[in-house]
Amino acid sequence: MAESTGQDKTELPTGKRLNDAREKGQVPRSKEFTTVLVLIASAMAMMFVGENLIRSVAAVMEKSFKFTRKEIFDPAAFANHFWYSIETIAFDVGSFLVITALAAVIAPASTGGWNFASKAVAPKFSKLSPLKGLKRMLGPQGLIELVKALAKFILIGTISALIIWSLRDRLLTLGSQEVEVAMASLGGLVLWVFIAISSSLILIALIDVPFQNWNHIRQLKMTKQEVKDESKDTNGNPEMKGRIRRMQIELSQQRMMQDIPQADVIITNPTHYAVALRYDQSGSGAPTVVAKGADLIAQQIRMVADANEVAILSAPPLTRAIYFNAEIGDEIPAGLYIAVAQILAFVFQLRRYNNRGGNKPHLNTEDLPIPDDLKHN
Repeated sequence: MAESTGQDKTELPTGKRLNDAREKGQVPRSKEFTTVLVLIASAMAMMFVGENLIRSVAAVMEKSFKFTRKEIFDPAAFANHFWYSIETIAFDVGSFLVITALAAVIAPASTGGWNFASKAVAPKFSKLSPLKGLKRMLGPQGLIELVKALAKFILIGTISALIIWSLRDRLLTLGSQEVEVAMASLGGLVLWVFIAISSSLILIALIDVPFQNWNHIRQLKMTKQEVKDESKDTNGNPEMKGRIRRMQIELSQQRMMQDIPQADVIITNPTHYAVALRYDQSGSGAPTVVAKGADLIAQQIRMVADANEVAILSAPPLTRAIYFNAEIGDEIPAGLYIAVAQILAFVFQLRRYNNRGGNKPHLNTEDLPIPDDLKHN
């Protein structure tokens, strides 16, 4: 047992680890399940096509034994007999082979899925090492395979003995029957015995399938350091990502500060939040948010605006509503059109007053109409 230094393989394999193992051909497979399914499929196929297959083979053999000397030395007659034999047994033999082959293909795929890995078929000289081979044989995996082999031997031997004992009377009576009847009876008995013995292996397969899945996960388990290293390789170093993120924020803030001089007005909370708005009177769109920030960023926005003589108004409810409901570059929400229109109208009137004089405009920013769903306290 390794010391508690974070090197024990206690972590479940990640998706990448499982995919990498799959590319190498390392997937859970149960040889017992494959064997059982192929045997049972073969027995079932023999039940359906066995009688016709035996008759076809018998017909071919009967005709083969009736060959005359003249036909044996006649290439045309020999070729005709060959094609007759193929045509007679092809369908029955082909049906049996197709069913068995399908079982052999479906069985492995049902436990580990379809998988073809070129890396798995590549030659590995390390597997030729007698020492490593002996280590595998005497290791835990070899011990498990030995226990399974002994269990199968005991199970099949016990069931076979019980079946033969239960059929002893029928087997003894075969000697008193006609040859054809006895052979037919014996064939039926052999088939059912084969099915019974094959079905008995289902018990071992039901144990082996979950064991193979568990063992596959166990072999791919990772240490905490391996998980961290994989995360760095896959997603990048967290410290580097944080540094890049900070640089992106700084560049975004620099661009934002450069847009503040083109803003029409800065509305504030007055100290915690600041939002810069611009309205293109020649366009048909709504006013847009060119900058926004909280605390220190809000202070910088106010300083840049003051240095560029951009109007600054304290409108706490409206500022919070825009700050939490619109991003930089977005148009203001439709529910705030009237409130922002009053702010912009006041700013434009204030500019006219500063340039031409007259009656100084006034605006109560606390009474601006803000929908309840856009308010943010």
